[in-house]
Amino acid sequence: MSYRKEKYRSLLGVDTNLLGEKELQKMSQSILEDGMHGLCFSPYEEGQEPGDPISEAQIRRKLEIIAPYTKWIRTFSCTEGNEQIPRLAKEYGLKTLVGAWLGDDAQVNEDEIEGLITLSKAGFVDVAAVGNEVMYRGDLEEDELISFINRVKQAIPEIPVGYVDAYYEFSDRPRITEVCDVILANCYPFWEGYSIAKATAYLTQMYDVAKNAAKGKHVIITETGWPNAGENFDQAIPSEGNSMQYFVNTQTWANTNHIDLFHFSSFDESWKVNEEGNVGDQWGLWDQNEKLKYQ
Repeated sequence: MSYRKEKYRSLLGVDTNLLGEKELQKMSQSILEDGMHGLCFSPYEEGQEPGDPISEAQIRRKLEIIAPYTKWIRTFSCTEGNEQIPRLAKEYGLKTLVGAWLGDDAQVNEDEIEGLITLSKAGFVDVAAVGNEVMYRGDLEEDELISFINRVKQAIPEIPVGYVDAYYEFSDRPRITEVCDVILANCYPFWEGYSIAKATAYLTQMYDVAKNAAKGKHVIITETGWPNAGENFDQAIPSEGNSMQYFVNTQTWANTNHIDLFHFSSFDESWKVNEEGNVGDQWGLWDQNEKLKYQ
C-alpha cells in the first residue's frame, strides 16, 4: 500500500467533529500537499464578473498557485477568455474537464459549443461537459440539450462527453443520462440544509443516487464544497472550522472510495454574492487576494 493510501486510511477513522481548528488546519494542509483529484477553477479577479475580459496573465497567475495541489481543473465556459484556460492548464501539466456554458441565448450557446469542439480537437480537453445545471435552471428543453450533447459526441468521439447537473437530475431525466458517456454530478449537502456532522453521510447518498442512475457509467462529482462564512442555510452553518472539516472529510471519503471529486472552489469570487447572498463569495480554498485560507 502506498504512503498516500496509508495516510487517507489513517484519517478515515478520525472523528473530525471532535477536532479543533488548529488540528483541522494541519489536516487540510496535509491533504493539499498530497494533491487533490480536482478543483473547480475560478478565473475572475476582484471586481470582475462573467462577461468581463479575462487576461492570459491572470489565468497563468492563478494556475501557478493551484497547480501544485491538484491533478485536474474544471472550467465552465469556452468563450470570453475562458477558452484560454485549458490550453494554459496543459502547460502546467493539468488534466481538464472543460465545460460549455449553455443558457437561453441561442448565439451564445452556438459559440460555446463550437468553442468546446475546437478546444477538444486541439487536444486541450480530457472530459467535455455540455452545459451546467441547464435543466435545474430551466434554460433549455430536454430535447435541445440532448441535441447539443449528441452534436459534441459526434464531433469528438475519442473524448468522454457528459452534462453537469444536480445529482438527482440523472434519475429524473433518464434520456439525458442515456446519451452521456460520463455522469457529471454536483452534490451540495450545504444547499440541502444538512449539518456538518451529517454532511459526508448525505454526500454518500447523493453519489449513490447518481451512481444508480448511471447504470455502470463512470460518475464524477463535479462540484462539492462548504462556505467558510455567511448566513446559515437551515442546519448548514458556514464557518472556517466547518469548511475545513468538510474539505478533510470529503477528500478522505473520495480517496478511500476511489471517487473522482472536484472541490468547489479554488478562489473566492465576489460576483457570486448576487446569486447566492453573502455565502456566495466564501467557497474558495484561496481568498480574493489569492492567499491560502487555512495555513
